[in-house]
Amino acid sequence: MTERALLVIITFRKGHDWPIKDIADELNSLVVSCGAEVIDIVLCKNIDPNPSSLIGEGKVKEIAEVCLNKDIDVVIFSEDLKGNQQRNLEEVFETKTIDRTELILDIFARRAVSQEGKMQVELAQLEYLLPRLTGKGVEMSRPGGGIGTLGPGETKLEADRRRINQRISKLKHELSEVAKSRKLKRKKRQDSKTPAISLVGYTNAGKSTLLNLLTDAHQETKDGLFTTLDPLSRQYILPNQQKVIFSDTVGFMHRLPHKLIEAFKATLEEVSEADLLLHVVDVSHPKFRDYHESVLEVLKELGADKKPVVTVFNKIDKVADHHELENLTDSFEHAVFISAKTGDNLGTLILRIQDLIGESLVEVSADLPLNRMDLINLIHKHGHMRSIEYLSDRIHVCATVPPRIADKLR
Repeated sequence: MTERALLVIITFRKGHDWPIKDIADELNSLVVSCGAEVIDIVLCKNIDPNPSSLIGEGKVKEIAEVCLNKDIDVVIFSEDLKGNQQRNLEEVFETKTIDRTELILDIFARRAVSQEGKMQVELAQLEYLLPRLTGKGVEMSRPGGGIGTLGPGETKLEADRRRINQRISKLKHELSEVAKSRKLKRKKRQDSKTPAISLVGYTNAGKSTLLNLLTDAHQETKDGLFTTLDPLSRQYILPNQQKVIFSDTVGFMHRLPHKLIEAFKATLEEVSEADLLLHVVDVSHPKFRDYHESVLEVLKELGADKKPVVTVFNKIDKVADHHELENLTDSFEHAVFISAKTGDNLGTLILRIQDLIGESLVEVSADLPLNRMDLINLIHKHGHMRSIEYLSDRIHVCATVPPRIADKLR
């Protein structure tokens, strides 16, 4: 059964960095991603936060009437609610009431596939739930199913602070072990001098589609928010025969909840350790500049804002006037315009990547001892074997390799 949602869109008197319509549009997209139906929207403009209910008494009564008259199943606030505010509002509305952070956590719970992804989401959900345990009203008696009840929400009746703290500690320990494993893999890659390239961008910008186009990764893609949670890395060989590793990452979002960034820190370390970032931007979206800025804010929080970046303007197949794109070249770092869907200008992107991180490979012709198969493996791993001939007393090779490998062969 599709849940009927009422959205409460708030801007504070102190100012907001996004127009109220844009806040409403994005919250609407999040709700649709959860499979719910938006029945109505209540706007609360330029308010001063109320300690007990966030919004004013008049708006609280207005929302309560809408819930009653339109058979609303869930009220969703665009701003975070404190535990007491959520409890007070639910008592008046007599309807499940959640905020934007809980909504995003719910989407993540639905999208998580791997064991690591599920652990990361559960940790974020439990840390969100912990300060909201005391005196829960409608939420404590929520039946299973619907927005805000997936994952740990199904066991809220039995949850208590001690058990939740124990579970949080266990999850943090398990995720720390995952982080160690990732660190070892990264060290191995760094020791082999294989450059790492991370794809970053606003959710639904087309990162997974681009990764599939580059590497045949078969990553799931669809038009929706946060379709990729689990990181995926694939090898690629540049035109100069240099090997690189492309890694997809979770999509970013305006005011991405800090708890999610913390929970996914082990995954997002791929970004901070990358040699190059491909910042994928949906240039067909009217708010692409704002989305671009939102991603930069998350990169700064991750300590990755100083990394070299190629700004990949994606979805040019949806842009009617390509002359407008030319004006972006000077404003964005290493701008490249592509369509990951059609493959347009992919070659330009590859050459830009090669220019930024590609090594000057050299051609080598060498005679190697018969017992030095380790050098043969080194050529295959880091370069391109053009020809190999096994003779009675030596192995003759012709190869294109990085200078450091050429020195070893000589």
